[in-house]
Amino acid sequence: MDADRIGIFFREIAERHQAEGITFVCIGTDRSTGDALGPLTGSKLLEYGFPHVTGTLPSPCDADNLVARIAAIPEGQLIIAIDACLGPPAALGHYFAASEPLRPAQSVGLYLPEVGNYSLAAVVGVNGPFPYRTLQTTPLYRVMQMAEQIALAAAKGFRLAT
Repeated sequence: MDADRIGIFFREIAERHQAEGITFVCIGTDRSTGDALGPLTGSKLLEYGFPHVTGTLPSPCDADNLVARIAAIPEGQLIIAIDACLGPPAALGHYFAASEPLRPAQSVGLYLPEVGNYSLAAVVGVNGPFPYRTLQTTPLYRVMQMAEQIALAAAKGFRLAT
């Protein structure tokens, strides 16, 4: 889906749940341009006033600490997982949204636990034979734009922004 449709995704979640009962888990690291989407988005969600965000630029939620960070989320919180991904050329700059968990780090061949009740994956690069290199050389501008689109769509969906 495109950026306009992710607004609908968040509005539908907001119709069923209050922002106070939601934790955004924004997965990624600031050490890789393409994988920085999660921490960038998390920081922007905090700026928009979301009360529960795991994974920001100062405190990323990455492969090394994902299990511990998820375990620290209070029981009963609904989780919206956000991560960067690689996809087909036609999907570049678009999003995959689902009412099911996200499987982080699949494109780079890692096995991490599923995360979330809802998930949003942003296609920041084209899947190919060298996924780490693709994520390392992803244009920062694209990642920053997509992080802002996600955070703004969430804020509008939950009526924290107009």
